Amino acid sequence: MSDFTLKSSSTALIVIDLQYGLTVMPVAPRTFDEVVERTAQLAETFRDRGASVVWVRVDLHNFRQLIVDTPMIDPDSPAFPPESVEVVTEAGKKPEELLITKRFWGAFDNTPLEAELRKRNVDTIVIAGISTDIGVESTARSGATLGFNIVVVEDATSARTVEGHDNAIQRIFPFLGRVRSAAEVEAALA
Repeated sequence: MSDFTLKSSSTALIVIDLQYGLTVMPVAPRTFDEVVERTAQLAETFRDRGASVVWVRVDLHNFRQLIVDTPMIDPDSPAFPPESVEVVTEAGKKPEELLITKRFWGAFDNTPLEAELRKRNVDTIVIAGISTDIGVESTARSGATLGFNIVVVEDATSARTVEGHDNAIQRIFPFLGRVRSAAEVEAALA
C-alpha cells in the first residue's frame, strides 16, 4: 500500500471507549486486552511522530439511562462504579492528551471533538477501539459527514460479535474511508 501516507501534523488517533466499565463486555474477533495492547502501540507511534492522540469515553452513568431498555444493559444490574468511565491504564493515555466524554454512540455527537480537531488542524482521523459496529462506526460516519478523512484500524477494533465487526469492516467503512492494519497505519505515518 505504498500510496497510503498519513501526515502526522494533520492526523489524529481517536481511541474509542477503552474504559474499565466495558472490560467485561464480550468482544470478537479480538479480546478487549488485545485491542488495548494494539491501540497502546499505535498511540505510542503517533506520539513519537508528533501526531495527536485523542481518547473518547462514554459516560456510562448517563448513557445507562438511555439504553436500559435494550439487551445491552440488565436493568437490575448495580450502577456503574465511578472508575467505570476511566480509560484503562494499559491503554497508555497520557495526562496531557485530550479526553472527550460522550453520552451516546458517536464521539462527535454533542461533544467538543470537532472543534478540538479543527483547532489542531487535523483533517484525517484514525479510529481504534470498542465497539467496531457501534462507537467506532458512529464516529466514522459522523467524521466523514464533517469532512474528515477516515481510517479505521481493523486489527485495533472489536465488536460484540464477529458478524457485527465484519459487517462494519467489509460493508460500511470502505464507503467512509480506508480500512488498514495497525502496521500499515504505523508505516504510513510520516
